[in-house]
Amino acid sequence: MFAAVTKLHRAWWIVAITFLTLVSAAAFRSTTGVMLVPLEDEFGWSRSLTAGAAALNLVIYGLTAPFAATLIERFSMRRVVSFALLLVAFGLVLTTVMTAGWQLVLLWGLFVGFGTGCLALVFGAAVANRWFVKNRGLVTGVFSAGYATGSMIFLPALTFTIENSGWRSATLVVAGFSALLAPIVFFFLRDRPSDVGLLPYGATEEPDMGPAAPATARGAIEVLTTSMRHPAFWVLAFTFFVCGWSTNGLIGTHFIPAAHDHGMPATTAASLLVLVGVFDLIGTIGSVYLTDKVSSIWLLVFFYGMRGLALLTVPVVLGPHVNPPLIFFIVFYGLDWIATVPPTVQLCREYFGLARSGVVYGWIFASHMIGAGIAASYAGWIRQSQGDYEIAWYTAAILCMFAAGSLFLLKKIPTIAQRESITAP
Repeated sequence: MFAAVTKLHRAWWIVAITFLTLVSAAAFRSTTGVMLVPLEDEFGWSRSLTAGAAALNLVIYGLTAPFAATLIERFSMRRVVSFALLLVAFGLVLTTVMTAGWQLVLLWGLFVGFGTGCLALVFGAAVANRWFVKNRGLVTGVFSAGYATGSMIFLPALTFTIENSGWRSATLVVAGFSALLAPIVFFFLRDRPSDVGLLPYGATEEPDMGPAAPATARGAIEVLTTSMRHPAFWVLAFTFFVCGWSTNGLIGTHFIPAAHDHGMPATTAASLLVLVGVFDLIGTIGSVYLTDKVSSIWLLVFFYGMRGLALLTVPVVLGPHVNPPLIFFIVFYGLDWIATVPPTVQLCREYFGLARSGVVYGWIFASHMIGAGIAASYAGWIRQSQGDYEIAWYTAAILCMFAAGSLFLLKKIPTIAQRESITAP
């Protein structure tokens, strides 16, 4: 048994460390929805204020992502990721002594937003691209599922902790997990297989990665300006904007408060989100498998279309008790939650090349989190002004339908391989 462990390629240990890091980032993501009501009850803050702080966190999280690849290229993975974990821990600890709303906005938005942005799926995509030739799609899917696993692990425990010991205790749990993980990352994570004298998993020779990712912020912006000339960028950015709007921004931030409005206990609503996470894990693994078998464009058309139909049912199925229609929505929506990530990453590789796809995906991921931030703020405003979330659910459903339709534009846009086959003599 020991011999089998020692023969295990180091890439899989890197996967384990990366997965734990993504779980840590997901731990904070899973707390925002369950903390809105306790914060409002203690400090007398409005839903607009707390949702605005969550929205700023999502936007900063997203805008940091494209520069995370640049920071990793310049300062190394282990330094950037371990610093980000400590920054998240520091920001969360400070929230336990805050007394004013602007402090929540500053700490959630800037400190934790920047830290978790460095731990986004862009980091996971970089690990998959550098350490794997074989099973790259599988590893990307595993990292995508890190969010769901983080929610499954932390959300029930944090909800229980908030109800029995207060939101500060729950915050310190997440901060402690991030702080403990930081030294593990620093001492064991490595940027590339060549750093330890290895080839990527599944490679028989050093693979051609193409042009390196930019090592400066200016370079990352240049990648953006170059990518913006490509029509595929706008289609993928729009669809991922809608993805963020309909997941992290709306369901992730407001599902528990919306359920609370209908008389459902917070622990029950949190359990339903955990169930979303369980089926998200299944859906993401299925998406990884299908991405290797089916056109990524058709997968995304199906995912966004089905998500839109599911969101139309929320005002009808949400109530004080768990009923079969609500369970059906949770299962159906969970299977679709992060299933959009593997085909989107694959399309980035097809349209923009392997080496630069990480930075391009970073910018597309930024649009995802900008959509999430706008949705979190918009839904909070709708709740504040209308007294319920009904318009917010319908808005997200309509956007998903538009996203599904926009993907048909990609059918007319050639990928890199298709352009090369056309221009080759």
